[in-house]
Amino acid sequence: MARSNAIRAVAFFEALKGIVVLVAGSGLLSLVHKHVYAVAAVLVQHTHLNPASRYPQIFLDAASRLDDSRIVLLATGALIYSLVRLVEAYGLFFERSWAEMLAALSGAVYLPFEVYDLVRGPTWHGAALLVANAAVVAIVVGALLKGRSHGRRA
Repeated sequence: MARSNAIRAVAFFEALKGIVVLVAGSGLLSLVHKHVYAVAAVLVQHTHLNPASRYPQIFLDAASRLDDSRIVLLATGALIYSLVRLVEAYGLFFERSWAEMLAALSGAVYLPFEVYDLVRGPTWHGAALLVANAAVVAIVVGALLKGRSHGRRA
């Protein structure tokens, strides 16, 4: 029962990621036919950030290079990512082994990059991300192994 609750928690987390990216992609689409740099400058000003400092400048530079075709491409990528996450969440919630395999693979893909990032420059949020992602992978791999030992089918 505890494993089932852990898998459902992972399903909820995956669904949340899918919904957040879907909302972000929808927000991107609202920028089509608008001057993105002007919108970004207003956002930087509204948040009281110094536009000359490093991160706001990176944000403004990226906004200046966005055109309608790139916005649509990014929004399409966000939609595809969201659909994968939501389908994965559905499968995990109903304890389907295909979803557990997808979750294990999609989570494990990030682990080497997270480790590399920590080696390059350790941060608390990088370490937290690595631990959380490793926990998710461990939970779904454990569920997969338990399912195979009990003869569960997809």
